[in-house]
Amino acid sequence: MPPRSIYDYVPHHRTREKLDHASAPVRVSEQLPRGNVAARFNSWFAVKVTNGVGTMWCAYAFAALALVSLPAAIRSHSAVTLVSWVSQTFLQLVLLSVIIVGQNVLAAAADMRSEATYNDADAVLHEAVKIQEHLSAQDKVLQLLTHESEADPPGSSQADPDGSPGPRSQ
Repeated sequence: MPPRSIYDYVPHHRTREKLDHASAPVRVSEQLPRGNVAARFNSWFAVKVTNGVGTMWCAYAFAALALVSLPAAIRSHSAVTLVSWVSQTFLQLVLLSVIIVGQNVLAAAADMRSEATYNDADAVLHEAVKIQEHLSAQDKVLQLLTHESEADPPGSSQADPDGSPGPRSQ
């Protein structure tokens, strides 16, 4: 009787892709346009401006710039002008940079969590493959034991089931 497999392992397509390519997590730089020169320049320039404006030093510079017009807003003795200065000048200039800085801090934390999750999933994948290999090895042993038990049917031994020797031939 030919040995038959107890279970045929068919890995998930993502498992095969992961094991074959050993890819790393996706990075922002990999998502930037790679098309024409204008698209590449626009992306590069947008990232440079965001990195420049998204610093606390830029927030301090914007605060200083906004404070230049504060004395004129106060001298106007108009509540509307003062509220307008606070909302349109100070808050917009300063909070723009502060919000970008906060978003960068939050994004860095999210990237760290994402990287940890990726590494955990990668470890689980490799462990699952090792478990599958272990199960395959056990299947082979079970097949050998099954084959041996089929070759040696019950009652073919010289001893009775109660352990006493069988009848002697005369």
